[in-house]
Amino acid sequence: MQLTGNTLLITGGASGIGRGLAEAFHRLGNQVIIAGRRKALLDEVVRANPGMDAVELDITDPAQIQQVAQALIAKYPALNVVINNAGVMPFDDAAGALDDAQAVRLVDTNLLGPVRLSAAFIAHLRQQPRATLIHNSSVLAFVPLASTALYSATKAALHSYALSQRFTLRDTSVEVLEIAPPWVDTDLIHKSGDPRAMPLDQFIAEIMAKLPEARTEVLVDAVLPMRANPGPQEHALVNGFNEALVTHPIPVA
Repeated sequence: MQLTGNTLLITGGASGIGRGLAEAFHRLGNQVIIAGRRKALLDEVVRANPGMDAVELDITDPAQIQQVAQALIAKYPALNVVINNAGVMPFDDAAGALDDAQAVRLVDTNLLGPVRLSAAFIAHLRQQPRATLIHNSSVLAFVPLASTALYSATKAALHSYALSQRFTLRDTSVEVLEIAPPWVDTDLIHKSGDPRAMPLDQFIAEIMAKLPEARTEVLVDAVLPMRANPGPQEHALVNGFNEALVTHPIPVA
């Protein structure tokens, strides 16, 4: 991905990884638009970064996604990067009772949110000379954490979706990248300074350093052993499988 000359939308951009990425791209001279539900936090980030823009967006609201997408495309016709970063991470008990409302919100935010946002911008992105869709998943997409079983499952699903989306956009100007963070010390759960968590500034610096050469995934070195769980040849396997079905389609009655 080219790090300059972009117009970027970053969801969940008022805090944590989203804010870190937004400010890193802003410092490089890109036009950055952050989106989120909390107006006060959005305003705080914009005040601290003159020239940045913000828009209120509830990623669980399909109608609002469409409205925001149309407004931003009209205001920023050169918009060429969408970063799906917004997410929630509640604890759950896969061996106990289900909090149905929490589960629905989790799936709407972490999975359907990025899917809907991508769909709202994809026609516009395909018209750009170069464009990038970035999904912020998690190392838990590859090695689930039992105490956040459904969160881990949504991130695994987002990883799977990114694989399919990357394949279907392979002959377009749109590249699909996936960031899979380790435990980063943010307020996603509780910012604690725990020594096991990667400091946010170190995480952002390493991601930004790796983005220019990235073609599929953007992984900090700390997650590589866990990412190797399903095998790094996954992309070739997925692409080969799908190419075979493109060449020899499954008959449809």
